[in-house]
Amino acid sequence: MNEKLKIKISIGGRVYPISINNVAEEEGIRKAATKINAMILKFEQNYAVNDKQDVLAMCALQFASQIAIQDININEETDKATKKLEALTKKLDTLLE
Repeated sequence: MNEKLKIKISIGGRVYPISINNVAEEEGIRKAATKINAMILKFEQNYAVNDKQDVLAMCALQFASQIAIQDININEETDKATKKLEALTKKLDTLLE
């Protein structure tokens, strides 16, 4: 039976209990929490933000934009690779005729 593991993660000075499936997932969650806390600290040091909610919103926007940019880059690379493969396929078809 797959029993969930319970861990506690601290983000922005608050502790959150989380249920996870395995140790690999725990490592990922702990790394993510570390990145979030580092980003919170960076925003608090660089901007005059009084409300922790604003800092967390800025962190969420930053992470979401990084993922969106990665998706765009992956799609562009996939399009380039697809076009190259189509060109190679045409050349092969021409040579095989």
